[in-house]
Amino acid sequence: MEPIKTEIVVVGAGPGGYAAAFYAADKGKKVILVDRAERLGGVCLNHGCIPSKALLHATGMIRDAEASNARGISFDAPRINLDKLRAWKDSVLEKLGQGLGMLAQKRGVALLRGKGHFEDSQTLRVETPEGQKFIGYEKAIIAVGSRPAMPAAFDLGNKRVMTSTEALEIEEVPKTLLVVGGGYIGMELGTVYATLGSEVVLTEALSSTLVGVDSDLVRPVMRYADKAFKEVRLSAKVVKMATSGKQIKVTLAVGGQQREEIYDRVLVSVGRLPNCKDLGLENTKVALDEKGFIRVNGQRQTSDPAIYAIGDVAGGALLAHKASKEARIAVEAITGEESAFEGIVIPAVVFTDPEVAWCGLTETEAKEKGITVQVARFPWAASGRALTLDRPDGLTKLIIEPETERILGVGIVGHGAGELISEGVLAVQMGATARDLAESVHPHPTLSETLMECAEVFYGFPTHTLTPKRR
Repeated sequence: MEPIKTEIVVVGAGPGGYAAAFYAADKGKKVILVDRAERLGGVCLNHGCIPSKALLHATGMIRDAEASNARGISFDAPRINLDKLRAWKDSVLEKLGQGLGMLAQKRGVALLRGKGHFEDSQTLRVETPEGQKFIGYEKAIIAVGSRPAMPAAFDLGNKRVMTSTEALEIEEVPKTLLVVGGGYIGMELGTVYATLGSEVVLTEALSSTLVGVDSDLVRPVMRYADKAFKEVRLSAKVVKMATSGKQIKVTLAVGGQQREEIYDRVLVSVGRLPNCKDLGLENTKVALDEKGFIRVNGQRQTSDPAIYAIGDVAGGALLAHKASKEARIAVEAITGEESAFEGIVIPAVVFTDPEVAWCGLTETEAKEKGITVQVARFPWAASGRALTLDRPDGLTKLIIEPETERILGVGIVGHGAGELISEGVLAVQMGATARDLAESVHPHPTLSETLMECAEVFYGFPTHTLTPKRR
């Protein structure tokens, strides 16, 4: 069979893959985008970022209604129609998927539905519903993403043991739900189910949830979780699971002792694994690291000169916006431009209640690496806008290099932190100083003011809080 010829083939149509395909097409390249799913968007759009944020928004309205009682405005108890909730969530995904399809068509990106398998360094075989097709390419970009990890001890073949993929379908609201893992997925989806009415118990094998995030940013999230969840257990390990009728029997090790408990459903959120298997990479020069991720250089080029890899399969932070940035770097490298994944500030957001966001150097990293920094904090209890929103539970912090006063990192916990962190990204990326931020006028009353006032805290002259003055 004569192969289809193209300049660039992109395998995987998530936020890394479609961004790469679109950018390459905009630069005049002939591009084929290959994906197994009928709807573009990858895990992020179909089984991750977008559906989870839709559900967090929908259930957040329940929390807002409950909180409104204290302001003298009361609502009847919510009536939840899961079919309508699911249909609304799916409609959001469908609109976004259709939009991507239209953008691909307008750009002249050819879409090929099927599973890609590398025959060699210049040929991709695609198993389509119509049969095998072969693509001969000059360059390939692998962007096939990752999948939820499911330890063998938990893999019962029982739909009551869920990963994030199944949990986002909201098949039912279980009376009791065990969430295994206190990372961002467990905390976010635990929040959704707790708001819908499940008794949520969250277990984390380590001594803290959201490991790696500064403790002062995690604290407000844990205050909420302690109230919303039935229980949060730290340093608690799930040993095994077994089917028990229509429930799941779980054996846990807590405080050196084992106990058995019964749950209606279990959500396993203990990390993600790269989708590197069954790609035919052994037929190329592509090399994997010790964790199974594809090795890449600064240009996202693999050990095979013809093949690049971006997003989750290339390791690092498993974030959609990182994949999108890597997409542009890979395309620019292919088109001969000077581009590298170096010195790029990648923000992170956890969409809990309240949200947590950070970028650049964290206080925790500074301590671990022995980097001398000064930390300025502005409590949202001193923010007029936070109080009008009835959300004084936030904090904004700056990590500052003492000698230069350059902003090395920004951390925010509070209502809408994910929308605020981009100013921090810009400050760190551009090498702004605390003085730059302090002297940039921010509108009043807004939550964005907390960044300006946090910089003022560094100099000892904030308007809305007291702090020891710097010499």
